[in-house]
Amino acid sequence: MTNLIPIEHIENKIYLLRGQKVMLDFDLAKLYQVMTKNLNKAISRNRKRFPEDFMFQLTKDEYNSLRFQIGTLKRGQHSKYLPYAFTEQGIAMLSSVLRSNRAIEVNIAIMRTFVRLRQVLANHKELADKLTQLEAKVGKQLSKHDEEITIIFKLIKKMLTVEAKPAKRIGFLVDNEDK
Repeated sequence: MTNLIPIEHIENKIYLLRGQKVMLDFDLAKLYQVMTKNLNKAISRNRKRFPEDFMFQLTKDEYNSLRFQIGTLKRGQHSKYLPYAFTEQGIAMLSSVLRSNRAIEVNIAIMRTFVRLRQVLANHKELADKLTQLEAKVGKQLSKHDEEITIIFKLIKKMLTVEAKPAKRIGFLVDNEDK
C-alpha cells in the first residue's frame, strides 16, 4: 500500500481539546474526500457507535478559540454548526461507518500517526527521566565540574519543555494623527 497522506499533514490536523488529542469533522471529511455534512449524516445514522468519549461537539468558546489558532478558519467559510471532535477511538469507529476503500486507507494512516505521536511522547518522557536520574547522581557531589553539569541538565530540560510563545503581530502600525 502506498503512503496515501503524509503523516506530517495528519499531525497538523490533530488538536488538543478537553485534554484529548482529537481531529475535527471538516478535516476528516477532507481526508476522506467527502462533504462534511455527508460525514455527519453517516455518523448520525450510527450514533450509538459514537459515545461521548469517541466524539463530542465543540462549544462556541472552544470553536472560537480554535479559529484563532488555525488561520484558515474564517467566519462564513465553514458550516454554521459547531464542529465535532473525534478522539482516536472515534476515528477508528469511522472506518466501520464509512465503508469505502479510501476511508480504510485514511484510517490506517491516521492510526499510524497517533501511534507515532505516542512514541515521540514516550521517548521524550524517557529522556527527561534519564536526565533526572543523572542530575540526582551529579547533585550528590557538588564540585565545580558537577555544578557546571547541573547547569547543563537544567538548560537541556528547559529546551525539552515546549512553551507557547505569544504570536508576533504582523502588519503595520497606523498612526492616527492627521498629517
